[in-house]
Amino acid sequence: MNDCIFCKIINGEIPCEKVYEDDKILAFNDINPEAPVHVLIIPKEHISMINDINEENAEVVSHIFLKAKEIAAKLGIEKSGYRIVTNCGIEAGQTVFHIHYHLLGGRELQWPPG
Repeated sequence: MNDCIFCKIINGEIPCEKVYEDDKILAFNDINPEAPVHVLIIPKEHISMINDINEENAEVVSHIFLKAKEIAAKLGIEKSGYRIVTNCGIEAGQTVFHIHYHLLGGRELQWPPG
């Protein structure tokens, strides 16, 4: 995807503050944090949204959640708590059409979120 900002970050065309990386995913600090800890976790494979998850690419979602708990521990929020959020579609607030998960923590989070 030539115009996808997250694909450009994965390819090193746009810098980011990496928190974690392996062969399947990249996690980095959000440039507009909504909490003291706000990390974006993205698959390296371009998947536009949750509706595009299928049998061939579903494994990366479980991988993201397995690594999210490790990232939370690394950042010291695994015991106090954290939230993982994703948006699917325009009305849900999705603005970048490359599936991504927000890992939020470091303060008491409110409900409902908005």
